[in-house]
Amino acid sequence: MVRLSNNLIGILNFLTLLLSIPILVTGVWLSKQANTDCERWLERPVIALGVFLLLVSLAGLIGACCRVTWLLWLYLLVMFVLIVLVFAFTIFAFVVTNKGAGQVVSGKGYKEYKLGDYSNWLQKRVNNTKTWNKIKSCLQSGKLCSDFKSRFLNDTLQQFYSEKLTALQSGCCKPSDACNFTYQSPTEWNKPQNATYTDPDCDAWNNDPSVLCFNCNSCKAGLLQNIKTDWKTVAVVNIIFLIILIIVYSIGCCAFRNNRRDNWKSY
Repeated sequence: MVRLSNNLIGILNFLTLLLSIPILVTGVWLSKQANTDCERWLERPVIALGVFLLLVSLAGLIGACCRVTWLLWLYLLVMFVLIVLVFAFTIFAFVVTNKGAGQVVSGKGYKEYKLGDYSNWLQKRVNNTKTWNKIKSCLQSGKLCSDFKSRFLNDTLQQFYSEKLTALQSGCCKPSDACNFTYQSPTEWNKPQNATYTDPDCDAWNNDPSVLCFNCNSCKAGLLQNIKTDWKTVAVVNIIFLIILIIVYSIGCCAFRNNRRDNWKSY
């Protein structure tokens, strides 16, 4: 008689198997449609996730339902490694995102972001030229600043200053308030002639829609603020996922024990 734990593991892995198919198809579809570095970067983890879920769920399904003990053992080993990795990443996410926040600007509805406020590990990632060029390509292809310009195009200076901008809009699509440029439109600002600046972002600013402040430290800081917010959310979700993994792993251990018992009885 098939025991309850084997049935549960079989059902859970069948559902995971079904889930892996659309994920894999989406990854393959992205690889065919990719036109930008951003899309090409996204396809690989999606395909890898789909293949991983497919193989692990097959191992668990066959191991539990067909009583293949070595496959179930392999499944449990992968699950254990996954639990350790998720736990480690959750701790890591909390540690690297414990620093950094937007700075309130007097009389403005938005905040400004400084790269030095964030963890050294995150700073090193965005200061890598090759990495930043890929990220910049993603931001540009996503029409971040063209949408920003369209949305606030009719704003007067005072209206613009009262807008609640996102971290990326504030960091990448407009110059720092410390530069004291003259406002023309959300993405067009007049630089004083022959002025010198202590903030390198002021020199990096350009009204060219393909440049703007995409090479500024404030843009990198805006991205890190987004990452910080997202990783905090992911860390909370990971805790829930970790609890589910531990429960599934415990059921899998029961199924593995059942398989070994039945194998011993058959001798």
